[in-house]
Amino acid sequence: MKTGKVFAEVKESICLKPGFYRLVLKASQMAKEAKPGQFAMLWPTKSQEPLLGRPISLHGIDQKKGEVSFLYQTVGRGTALLANLEAGNEIGILGPLGNGFTLQSNAKKVVLVAGGIGIAPLLPLAAALKNEGKKVELLFGAAKCDFLVGMDAFADLGCAVAVATVDGSLGQKGLATDLLKDSLAKERPGHIYACGPKPMLKAVAEIATESGIPCQISLEERMGCGFGVCMGCVCHQKDENGKEKLARVCKEGPVFEADEVIWHG
Repeated sequence: MKTGKVFAEVKESICLKPGFYRLVLKASQMAKEAKPGQFAMLWPTKSQEPLLGRPISLHGIDQKKGEVSFLYQTVGRGTALLANLEAGNEIGILGPLGNGFTLQSNAKKVVLVAGGIGIAPLLPLAAALKNEGKKVELLFGAAKCDFLVGMDAFADLGCAVAVATVDGSLGQKGLATDLLKDSLAKERPGHIYACGPKPMLKAVAEIATESGIPCQISLEERMGCGFGVCMGCVCHQKDENGKEKLARVCKEGPVFEADEVIWHG
């Protein structure tokens, strides 16, 4: 378990679209240890403000260069401070944290379902799956085209990419789950992986269960410490006897088997 914050140098900070940024850090030890689906806590300044780090999924893991990258959307003071970083700045970082995705060796084809910024942790997963010779399809949904970022990197890996927007501004008009239903009707994958808003994840889990397809989901929650002490990011999960228990998204997750998560509301 990583419990000590260290400082890493910013290699580059790029605005991809208004409100969306990619941050690349020189962090050789993290790059060596990180796995797809894990995250890190980031502190944009050396001062005590903000006091709490911001949990952000790993979007890129480059062991050869000793670099890790993060794709994020500015939604508050912490991420706004991150957006002000420039090459050469130092940033506080703690990680890699949490449990990542499990690769399914017997699956010839896998489907990745992303909602909005939930695309972030799926890129290193796609790279790992393609490295194993898998056929990978990305189904990417958002409210409108302004919120679709990062999909070109999947195409560069050789993944098939389908897009849906609620307003119909790009791709199919509708939801990522509509794309999933269409995809399953054409070809059954061996596994489904998903990250995005809870309503989408709940719908993906239901579709996967009804279809009898194994599915892993990455939950997004607000976090305080990042390693299971503050209990600020709990979700509801089934234990081995099917009874409800609390699980920490930062410690037991953020990746869970979809059929183990209990959805309330």
